[in-house]
Amino acid sequence: MHVTFAAGLLMLVMFGFVPAVGVLVISFTDIRGIPGIPTHWVWLKNYISFFSLAHRRENLNAIGNTAEFAIASTLIQIAVALAIAVLLNQRLRGRNFYRSVVFMPTVLGVTVIGLIWSLILNPTGGPAASLLALFGQKSAFFGDPALALKLVILVQVWAILGVSVVIFLAGLQAVPTDLYEVADMDGASRWQQFRWVTFPLLAPSMTANVLLGIVNAMQSYQLAYVLTGPNNKATQLLSLLVYVQGFGGVSYAKAAQSQGYAAAISMVQFVLVGIVTLAALAYLRRREARL
Repeated sequence: MHVTFAAGLLMLVMFGFVPAVGVLVISFTDIRGIPGIPTHWVWLKNYISFFSLAHRRENLNAIGNTAEFAIASTLIQIAVALAIAVLLNQRLRGRNFYRSVVFMPTVLGVTVIGLIWSLILNPTGGPAASLLALFGQKSAFFGDPALALKLVILVQVWAILGVSVVIFLAGLQAVPTDLYEVADMDGASRWQQFRWVTFPLLAPSMTANVLLGIVNAMQSYQLAYVLTGPNNKATQLLSLLVYVQGFGGVSYAKAAQSQGYAAAISMVQFVLVGIVTLAALAYLRRREARL
């Protein structure tokens, strides 16, 4: 038991704590990852640069997009997953098949998901474009700045919906059937049973799904990168900005990419994710206690 705990703790330190400290250290340097270029300590220069007027518009745009992406995808994901979980918790014919279909997108890679939705939303002949053409309409889809982020949110919800459904199903199956029998004897309708019996007992599942949704959305950049590229301002997320600064991908003239500056952005992101997650956890825990 002690050996297993020690091994687990060692793995956590090696692959969790040590890299995190490494990123923090790198954020105080001007390292660029280019052979032959010396690395210097710049201390808080990268953080000052992040909040400077020169980068304020770009960074505020990324933070705003990240907030919209995280809030919208989490809320939609929770609502849709709960409805599907309640439906699949009924005695339906082929219920296990439907559960598998709902969970299937979760096991697909980001590249596969991006390819599927890029083909579906291809503005020059995809199924969505053909459907709009029947009504005399057309759209650039991911090429439309007003629509691009909303479509990425849609794909994000579709891709991770299965996990939320599984968590809600586990919560629904843990609700004692005796409570429904008592509620039915008291004349409670299906909606009243859901509102006063099911929903309060799903509070732990709701907490888990909200936290997973927020953390995943605030750290996710792969779908935005695959679907719209690294330079689309309409879908520029904070995590995508870290990737662009650390590994390149910007189309406009700029000095060589700095891993030090990217590390500083990632530390700012870490603080923001921590604040939002702790605030959400505190609220949800109080809500569980009230329910």
